[in-house]
Amino acid sequence: MSIGVSEVADQSVNNIDSNSYKDWSNFGFDSHYPLVSRSKKMKEIFSLIKKISKSNATVLIQGETGTGKELIAGLIQFISPRANKPFVKVNCAALPENLLESELFGHEKGAFTGAFQAHAGKFEQAHQGTIFLDEIGDMHLTTQSKILRVLQDREFSKVGSSKNTKVDVRIIAATNKDLEKAIEDSDFRADLYYRINVVNIHLPPLRERIDDIPLIAEFFRRKLAQELRKPVGNFSEETKEILMHHRWPGNIRELRNIIERAVLIVEEGQMITPRDLSLSGKDYFAAGGPDRRQPSQALFYANSLNLAEIEKGAIEKALELNHFIQKDAAKLLGVSSRVLNYKISQYNITHPSWRKNSN
Repeated sequence: MSIGVSEVADQSVNNIDSNSYKDWSNFGFDSHYPLVSRSKKMKEIFSLIKKISKSNATVLIQGETGTGKELIAGLIQFISPRANKPFVKVNCAALPENLLESELFGHEKGAFTGAFQAHAGKFEQAHQGTIFLDEIGDMHLTTQSKILRVLQDREFSKVGSSKNTKVDVRIIAATNKDLEKAIEDSDFRADLYYRINVVNIHLPPLRERIDDIPLIAEFFRRKLAQELRKPVGNFSEETKEILMHHRWPGNIRELRNIIERAVLIVEEGQMITPRDLSLSGKDYFAAGGPDRRQPSQALFYANSLNLAEIEKGAIEKALELNHFIQKDAAKLLGVSSRVLNYKISQYNITHPSWRKNSN
């Protein structure tokens, strides 16, 4: 059973409510989490997916690690006429070249040492369905030539066989590499690139989808809380601020892991606060980034580049976010309590709650 992309995409531009989340869950998480977006770029991608899903066109998905390339491939399969047919995934970087060929095309009994029986490869298993070639940029040139043959002639031969096997399969490939540069470096075949690049989808990194971060984080919070059967409060404003300004080098995969950890450690019914996140002190304050969008959005803002002023501002903000509990602020800053106490004295930082501890 499938659901219209436009229907779900339209829901995604509104705030996530319990009803829409429940509807999405009924159709499977992998199919719908990529649709949680307000991004203009992502809406264009969804529109393109709608147009190409009914065809058999080969698709190349490019983007950084963790941007959801496999999930987009699954979405294309999910709404295509091949939805009820096999969807076979192959990680081209996970196997050495000699094993990858056998994995893709299969082998006959006795084709090599240890081949005690015939084996159907991934292409044969994907007959009438879709095969997803992940990390195709890491594929050896020899195997690339055989993939090219499948694309051109819709047939292949198993390892150890001279017989050709016809196959009806749609190919979706993905990579985090610059294939044009790989062609220049003679690491990727130009003719294969042009064959797989019939439709190109480039997924933007999460740092270019700032407005999507709260939506996706909320989606993960609800999903994981539901899976763990654990009532969890919303994100505090400070937590949202951190999530919005972190650089997310691991993209959506990193965001999911951080939200999962937060849901696991936060007390039932409690709001998720900065201390529930797994970001180190260094990452926390990098969340404003050297290229902050607006000064008002930063975690703290210094009027100069004076190192002492910046350090003092960071300490004051860490204390504020941790209700002036010094050991928690020290943990957030990534320093020892002793170092923080020294810095507090150095910058003459005080707070009324500390008076009871004074001599």
